[in-house]
Amino acid sequence: MTQAELRLCSLLLQEHFGEIVEKVGNSLLRTGSRPLRLLVGDTGLLLDQVKKALCVLIQHNLVRYEVQPRGSVEYEARSERILRILRYPRYIYTAKTLYGDPGELLVEELLLHGHLSMSCAVARVADRLTETMEDGKTMDYAEVSNTFVRLADTHFIQRCPMVPDSPPSTEVPPPPAPTLAIAERDMYVVPRLSLVGRGKRRHSCDEEEEGDHKAKRQKQEGGSSETPPDDGIYWQVNLDRFHQHFRDQALVSAVASRMDQTSSEVVRTMLRMSEVTTASGASHTQPLSSNEIFRSLPSGYNIGKQVLDQYLALLADDPLEFVGKSGDSGGGTYTVSILWGRLASWAPHSPFPHPSLIPLLLHRFGSRCARIFRLLLRKKHLEQKQVEDFAMIPAKEAKDMLYRMLSENLVSLQEIPKTPDHAPSRTFYLYTVNVAAAARMLLHRCYKSVANLMERRQHEMRENKRLLEKSQRVEAILASMQATGAEAAQLREVEEMITGPERQQLETLKHNVNKIDASENQVDETIFVLESFIESTVKR
Repeated sequence: MTQAELRLCSLLLQEHFGEIVEKVGNSLLRTGSRPLRLLVGDTGLLLDQVKKALCVLIQHNLVRYEVQPRGSVEYEARSERILRILRYPRYIYTAKTLYGDPGELLVEELLLHGHLSMSCAVARVADRLTETMEDGKTMDYAEVSNTFVRLADTHFIQRCPMVPDSPPSTEVPPPPAPTLAIAERDMYVVPRLSLVGRGKRRHSCDEEEEGDHKAKRQKQEGGSSETPPDDGIYWQVNLDRFHQHFRDQALVSAVASRMDQTSSEVVRTMLRMSEVTTASGASHTQPLSSNEIFRSLPSGYNIGKQVLDQYLALLADDPLEFVGKSGDSGGGTYTVSILWGRLASWAPHSPFPHPSLIPLLLHRFGSRCARIFRLLLRKKHLEQKQVEDFAMIPAKEAKDMLYRMLSENLVSLQEIPKTPDHAPSRTFYLYTVNVAAAARMLLHRCYKSVANLMERRQHEMRENKRLLEKSQRVEAILASMQATGAEAAQLREVEEMITGPERQQLETLKHNVNKIDASENQVDETIFVLESFIESTVKR
């Protein structure tokens, strides 16, 4: 794990869970798998604090535990899962795009709490949606429940592993930690629940206080709330399925930019038909017949069967092989190739993702370095003299640029000796682009950039902490006065507590923070492409 990744993980843990959880997580990230006793000694925290921090991290799938042969339990941080926190806004926005407000809030609640039961998630979302509605309108549980079922059917959410049911044994002592498991066939099965009810609005302070007293009195009298019907069945967000959706969207965009909109719609239809049956790490989708694809096309696309076959043949004959033909039955069977190594070939004609690297070269080294880099991508291996001739750059400048890119791991130097003694005068020195090394270098820079952006945002918030607190107090006073029906003159008087320069400063702060947030999301899109490309090259 690089220093940039460690720094980014620490910042994410601190921002979302606080200093104690960050300290425990950072210790596990630095030292690897450790038992509880060593973890307490390394962090300097109380035993109870470390236990609670581990509970939070396990709840959010950021730490895994394993029972060792000698019976001790060791905890290990999942760095790749911690880095996914950066992509939470994109998951939530995707759910909103596909399933509307109920889908957005369901995914947000599951990400916020790590995992929840269906009944609890539906109730929370219905209450939140009711808060945003006009007076007298409420959100029905059934509508939110239907959205929950659709999310499970399309595998965007999945059930959490559970402790398998086994009869208690008096002879064998229980293990120090439970082993969680779930069958693949049960992972997306939604329990049959008749959730009847509507969302509730928040009560006033007096009503809340009265409700608290009533709950305490009920607890003292020994009463308890009814156990939900799905007690023990918890759900979590399936991040791999969201990544599969992002990959499909990128593939459709690549087809649209290379060919036309109709071709991209054909590929989109094929991906939608096989989105549930295709594994997240598969190299291609399940075979689909031409007749099946024709029947599944959107109604708005009035293209005939013959035209569809021509589009499929055109896609199959393309050099990038977005679509491959796997048989002739049913009018021909086709698959969509999902090889990031091919899509992200970084060749000059490829729509993936060399544009991420070319701007970096232009910004840091200038247009001539970018020209040399493109030349090496096209020609694979070149001597320095050949680079000078092909790129039409003077020898001194070409040598300086090649060495600068070599020092940044953007290009590599390969020696091919004519004789065993490796004498320089009898050795070819060839420059080439190590694509995997260049991708890792750029990924490292992306992690560093996101960490810098997060620290900058925290600095902006610290510098304006007093002003933000004042603004929140004024907004709270205005809200309470509006609820009690205060006059407009009184409201204006409260608003004037924030002066003109302070209001301008707040606007500037808001603009800067929004710009930083947008930059984080843009960098994360590049991180996703690079991580997917590196993962595909490792698998190959």
